[in-house]
Amino acid sequence: MVTAEYVSQLSAAGSRYAGRAEERTETARRLDSRGVLHTDEPSRVTRRLERLGADWSLAAAMERTPPLASTGASLDGAVAPEHFGAGVLGLERLMGRNDLIDVGFLEAGWLASRSVGRVVVRGRGAHYGTGFLVSSSLLLTNNHVLRDQEEAGRGVVEFNFQTGADGTAPDPVAFCLEPSRFFATDRDLDFTVVAVAARSSEGKSLAAFGMLPLDEAQGKAILGEMVNIVQHPNGEPKQLALRENRVMDLLETFVHYETDTAPGSSGSPVFNDQWEVVALHHSAVPLTDGDGHYLALDGTRWTPETGEQNLAWKANEGVRASRVVQALRDLPLTGAPDALRAELLEAATARLPAGASFPSGPPFPSASASAPAWTLAETQTETAAETAGAAGTPGPVPSGAPGAATGWTVPLRLDLTVVPGTAPAPAAVPPAAAPAAAGAPPAPGPEHPHAAGAAGRAPAAAGLGAALVDLEAGASRPYYDRAADEIARETYYAAVRESMPGASPAELRSLLAELLESSHLRRPAYQPMRLVYPWVDLHPDRRLRSLYSGKSFGPVEFIRADAAAEAARAARWQEFLLRESAPGPGALAAESAALEAALPYNCEHVVPQSWFERREPMRGDLHHLFACETGCNSFRGNFPYADFADFGEALRHDCGRREQERGFEPSAGKGAAARATLYFLLRYPGYVGDAARELTPGQLELLLAWHEADPVGEWELHRNAAIAEIQGNRNPLIDHPGWARAVDYSAAWA
Repeated sequence: MVTAEYVSQLSAAGSRYAGRAEERTETARRLDSRGVLHTDEPSRVTRRLERLGADWSLAAAMERTPPLASTGASLDGAVAPEHFGAGVLGLERLMGRNDLIDVGFLEAGWLASRSVGRVVVRGRGAHYGTGFLVSSSLLLTNNHVLRDQEEAGRGVVEFNFQTGADGTAPDPVAFCLEPSRFFATDRDLDFTVVAVAARSSEGKSLAAFGMLPLDEAQGKAILGEMVNIVQHPNGEPKQLALRENRVMDLLETFVHYETDTAPGSSGSPVFNDQWEVVALHHSAVPLTDGDGHYLALDGTRWTPETGEQNLAWKANEGVRASRVVQALRDLPLTGAPDALRAELLEAATARLPAGASFPSGPPFPSASASAPAWTLAETQTETAAETAGAAGTPGPVPSGAPGAATGWTVPLRLDLTVVPGTAPAPAAVPPAAAPAAAGAPPAPGPEHPHAAGAAGRAPAAAGLGAALVDLEAGASRPYYDRAADEIARETYYAAVRESMPGASPAELRSLLAELLESSHLRRPAYQPMRLVYPWVDLHPDRRLRSLYSGKSFGPVEFIRADAAAEAARAARWQEFLLRESAPGPGALAAESAALEAALPYNCEHVVPQSWFERREPMRGDLHHLFACETGCNSFRGNFPYADFADFGEALRHDCGRREQERGFEPSAGKGAAARATLYFLLRYPGYVGDAARELTPGQLELLLAWHEADPVGEWELHRNAAIAEIQGNRNPLIDHPGWARAVDYSAAWA
């Protein structure tokens, strides 16, 4: 399926490739005249040799050894290669002097290929891709293969879809994807990581297919070196592009190589000769004519309607594995998502267990300090995997269960440092420091199935420290740069303004909805302690105001209170897991709801979480999150907004009034609450009004009246700019208050 994202990737890859023509020409010249070891930067070559267990003295001696010496002869006093020990054959291959390979290379490749599967997305826009397991639970593929949680929810990954030695094909083993447990995507780096069900529909274990760890370390490949790709081209049975693929350019984030990949190979692993993952294949560099138009295989101009399988290409591009790892490491996570991420990161540093070895010996026995995880999987029986979900041992958190980390998308492009002109972003601390999303289980203990690597951590304490660092960093930057924000606003709405003349209210709604969705590039999970209190919701006096009561609070007070609630939730969740050996979805949901009710945060969703089933990205969308003391937060509950002519059943002077049959009227913050709700109606149509006691079309006039009676001030302008820096999108009702009545909101109620 050719999508706008795919065409955009082609264009970006083509531009990067075209911009490096001179560098590639010089690389080719050096390869021809000097060889691989003298083509790349000396520092990179040194790291590569160190990773292979060699050094420059061995390489220099090899270079002085004539090719005939590979037979054991010694010419001109050169030392025969067998005296260098294991790995010489591999070094000769690296230098282009010998095409012989150890048979263990093929066996190791076969084992590595077991972790590669065909990704199948069913339903509307059905398409194929390739993906591979990077931990015991997570699959890596491209963003343009799995663009969002909805698409991933319709996907499966099929292993064993390949032709055997006898020409027959075994039945593929299909596993459902579980984006509600883990889903992280990045459009710029073009990758998606998603959780996979532990068992197939037939009960087969995912553990049987091993994993391919992602290593952040340098030295996995240098210019001129050959790489290998295992792939499902065009959704066909598994195929291998073996040692005919030369690395021609290494950019900061991407790698260019010549290979025989085909469309449908998106998401394939790119291996070096040690079967370490060098890159994630993501895009072809298309062949173009003199006018820059893409060409089809038959030489005619290619169009999306022609189909990606008919696109002609001249090179390929992959995303460097180290950059993917860095982006994942920067994610602010706790709880079950952090434990799954920890498994992925720890797999890269796994060591061979005592007595284990590469099957038949790899091409370089001392190539790396870390052993491929597929080797570890092959040395274990499936018995351990079978018992993982047995009685007495907690099984995986069911997909979609409220006790699981509810579906979330974090595109990973969060700026994790604070510099002038940027938001004090969430990080500068270990990723585990971020608080868990409300309603998701806090960081689990070692008894929990997703606790690998999480035992002994103190996420609430670490999150507290990180939040205080963010708060201190924000104190030294301007509160609101009006001139810079006006420029950003003009740029953001340029396309909308061009289309506005003559646009109907419904068309304006469509324009704004599309803009809000397409620019919502970074989607942090719900974490008010890290994002809302230290910067986003601060008022000009650098204090917080409760949205509903208007009371003033120091940000440290709310940060520490939420950290305490986080720690208490973690303790309560541990007790629950110890008490319930194998909780089902109902028990997980009930306990999660009870914890949130008993230990709430000082943060209000103006659109209550129950209206959108606590899903991400709605749950963490900063545009409708506000500081609000827990008393007012609980008092409002999930009642819709209302206006009272007189008092109803309840009166609460500090936050508002509530009547069972009518709703809730806040004492303060009506304008901000209305604008945030109107934003939600534009950004997430169809999520409100489908159940009793939710916002109805008849209450729209109330929101518009509040919006007009309580104008936008500097606080909301600051909020909007700060959120735009973090998420990418803005609230048009803050930027252009006059547009509020020009929009047809009817599509918001599906």
